[in-house]
Parts: sequence; C-alpha cells; structure tokens
Amino acid sequence: MTEHPTHTEHGDAAIARSGEILRTEVGSGLHGIAIAGTEDHDEIGVFIEPPECAVGLRAPMDHYVWRTRPEGHRSAHGDTDLVMYSLRKFLKLAIAGNPTILLPLFAPEASVYVHTDLGAELRALAPAFLSQRAVERFVGYLDGQTDRLLGRGRQGSLPNRPELVERYGYDVKYASHALRLGLQGLEIAEHARLTLPMPDADRKRVLRVKSGGVPELDTVLAEIDAVRARIVALLEAGATALPAEPDTDRISAWSIDAHRRHWRANHGF
Repeated sequence: MTEHPTHTEHGDAAIARSGEILRTEVGSGLHGIAIAGTEDHDEIGVFIEPPECAVGLRAPMDHYVWRTRPEGHRSAHGDTDLVMYSLRKFLKLAIAGNPTILLPLFAPEASVYVHTDLGAELRALAPAFLSQRAVERFVGYLDGQTDRLLGRGRQGSLPNRPELVERYGYDVKYASHALRLGLQGLEIAEHARLTLPMPDADRKRVLRVKSGGVPELDTVLAEIDAVRARIVALLEAGATALPAEPDTDRISAWSIDAHRRHWRANHGF
C-alpha cells in the first residue's frame, strides 16, 4: 500500500536543525497585516552547513523546507511553512535585495524564535545589506505582483485565487502585496531602514486593500503606481543616502569568521 505524505519536507533536517543560528517569523504576521482566521504562519531560518558540505566533497545543502500541507496543496489557516537557508545561500539572496530574505534581519524581538550569538551578529549586520540595489529589487517584486494581479506574464491569464476575484472583483492579495512592497521599498529609499511591523499608516493602507476595502481595481493600481513613481524618482535623482551596492566586503568577512567559529565550536575543525 502506498503511504500518502501528510506534509512536505525537502532537505536534511538534521543538518539544518543542528546548524541553526537564526529563525524568525515572516509573512503577513510580521508585516502586521494578517487578517484573523485566514492566515498561515511563515518562518525563515538560517543554518551553517557542516564543513564537509561547504569545503569538503559532500554536496552542499542550500536549504531545508517543511510545510504542514503535502506537496501541491495550498497552505491554509493555521498551517506552518518553514524554509531554512544555509548561511552562504541566505547571504547571497540578502545581498541581492530579496525582500522576503531581508525580513529576518529586521524582525522585532517578539518575532525571533531562535538566535544564537552568531544569529544576533547577523541581525546586527542588517544595515550593510540595504542599498539602491535592494530598493530596485523591491520595485521588481512589486511589478511581479502587479503582473499576477493583471494576469500578465508567466502566471497566465487567470489569477491564482479565483475565490478572491469572485468576492472582491480582483485578487486583493496580489494587490496588497504590490502596495506593501512599494511602501517598504519607499521607506528604505527615504530612510535607509525597514520597519516591522509596518508603520501604522502604511499598515492601514495595505490592510484596507487586502480586506476588500477598495472596490475599484483602478484605484488600487493608481495608488501602487504613485508609490512606485516616488521610488523611481528618488533613485533617478540620487536623492537617497543609500549606497549603490551592499557592503559585500564587510558581509563576506563576517561570514568567513562565522563559519570558522561555528566549525571550531561544533566540529573541532
């Protein structure tokens, strides 16, 4: 008899858990835009691979995934989605400005579930990752959510959540994601910081869209476009204190030292 999986799991749990240095909440709860009774729970973790995976002949392990639902099933209220990245993979994605990957660096203490001394050091490096490149990445992700909202590109002509379209007239989740990304990208461009949960005024704007409080899609698109235009204007005018690129030299030097200290303490290496 074939046993049907009750959850999704990829990667080596023992490696990820034994090398874990940081794990935080991400997703709507962290942003402060969760709607009660509708949300799953998302977490991101960071682990340091053992030396045989990083400098030896064993294959690297870039990430580990655990989800409440089986493969191919959409997460529902109360489910947990956990993704853990090797430190090297996490740093590469964070340097590139990936909006989701940056979240553990700025999560408030109440949303930090695991942090070793090295995890605390990684979070202290957060300002080194913020750059104009990161802001451009937020704009790129905003555009991706807008394309999905409008059924453009690789996502096909139909949104992934037809139940929202039926109820509200458009996919309010894609719309709220696009607006959130714009507002957060704007905060980084203007103030070189990322506030989590979102500042109250921004949080209310996003929640209004997400809860169906803006009935006209054109109104939402105009708001998204206006925020996007402000970001682009700041970047084009050079009116931001952000450096063009993240401080990769500082981040790389810390990563080398962090691996050495972790291996010395845990592997006698």
